[in-house]
Amino acid sequence: MRAIVVSQWGGPEVLTETEIERPEPGFGEILVRVHAAGVNPVDWKTRASGALIPWGPIPMVGWDVSGTVEAVGPGVTLYQPGDEVFGMPRFPVPAGGYAEYVAAPARHFARKPASIDHVQAAALPLAALTAWQSLADTAGLRAGQRVLVHAAAGGVGHFAVQIAKALGAYVIGTASAAKHDLVRSLGADEVIDYRTTAFEDAVSAVDVVLDTIGGDYGTRSLKVLRPGGHLITLNGPDEVPAEAEGFRTGWTLVEPDYAGLKAIAALVAEGKLRPFVDAVLPLSEASKAHEIGERGRTTGKIVLTVV
Repeated sequence: MRAIVVSQWGGPEVLTETEIERPEPGFGEILVRVHAAGVNPVDWKTRASGALIPWGPIPMVGWDVSGTVEAVGPGVTLYQPGDEVFGMPRFPVPAGGYAEYVAAPARHFARKPASIDHVQAAALPLAALTAWQSLADTAGLRAGQRVLVHAAAGGVGHFAVQIAKALGAYVIGTASAAKHDLVRSLGADEVIDYRTTAFEDAVSAVDVVLDTIGGDYGTRSLKVLRPGGHLITLNGPDEVPAEAEGFRTGWTLVEPDYAGLKAIAALVAEGKLRPFVDAVLPLSEASKAHEIGERGRTTGKIVLTVV
């Protein structure tokens, strides 16, 4: 099968298309013929150094996939060949999503919503699960609460705005002025231009902050939280403010999640969640996809088409 592998750690140019052996599904696994693969910041961050990832003998990248079940392994009852599925298999263990086939546990996938195509479905798993697990599971977000989402037009952010709104929250987002219309169309009640306004001067009494940026955003976000409010950061444990007495703080790392994928699919089916795809490129242009992503100007997601 065709697959994108990492020839050595480095820049986008180290991504190489090659032929490798097609995997076979083991016990409790399915083999998915990949139609589209999502691109995420974790892809290029691990490609650059391989840090913290237990790479196998052939370094491969990519976790977001949408495709068709080709075969099922022993013990699998959820799916049959021909079923359309999407998922985030094995994360953070390498899954090799930039390839024609992926074999992984059946419950790392869910049925693809019929209302969207494979490109849109491939944009969902990692970013939408991150938003869902942060807001619904970790924060226990309730109707009527106030949520601040940083980088609200980004991959995780644009899903977080929609999920928070679907859960009944009052949603505030930060984004550049050019992206305000999009963020409002996703359901945000307020949008702040971070380039001209310090968000901590414009927002107060927030129940939950989702920090997708890092740096000083965590410490600054504490200023807008209610007593007992929750700050969730996505950029690693080192980004959690050390002085946060009176608040709940923590780092969230997304996990494969069958129940979460089903909840996301249900929101898509209900018209409450839609992926925004900024760029679509063929598998052979994975390097270009990484170059675009690393500029940090992407709205929504980048997706590779495989077949």
